[in-house]
Amino acid sequence: MDQRQLTIIVVAIVVLVLIAVVGFLLWRKRRSQALRARFGPEYDRVVKKEGNVGRGEDVLQFLTKRREKLEIVPLSSPKRSEFASRWTSVQSQFVDDPRRAVSQADRLVNEVMQNRGYPIGNFDQRAADISVDHPMVVENYRAAHDIALRHSRGQASTEDLRKAMVHYRSLFDELLEDSYPERKEARG
Repeated sequence: MDQRQLTIIVVAIVVLVLIAVVGFLLWRKRRSQALRARFGPEYDRVVKKEGNVGRGEDVLQFLTKRREKLEIVPLSSPKRSEFASRWTSVQSQFVDDPRRAVSQADRLVNEVMQNRGYPIGNFDQRAADISVDHPMVVENYRAAHDIALRHSRGQASTEDLRKAMVHYRSLFDELLEDSYPERKEARG
């Protein structure tokens, strides 16, 4: 093999490596854009928590694949009406007993999630599962849960409990009205 053939082979290898690198970078950019569009503010929260974009995106991909294995179903009209009526009752109790109302709101949201087909494991897993379908309100769910935990330690004011009810309501409304199993794209 002469020098000229060796040069051609080296150039061809370099070109192939460059094409592979550019292809990989384009794939990563498209993946990032798709995940950011799907998860909205949840994308930034997970990436920050994981410490870098690659690990954060791997977590979001894992959550998406996990969610695809779940059979999330819409609520029937009678079930939706029953839950809406129960929410109204819980909300009306807030004036007389805010602590009890927040506890009941938490249980009711979990019950709606379970009826829709979301697994009811530990809180972090529930929030992760919800984040795939409801990325715009999952942070409300986390905030409400945090207030409920502080309430159980006697560290939540009535104003905190009011905020928890508002946060629970935002997720409750989405879970209740989500009449189809496909997730909504993140808005905003």
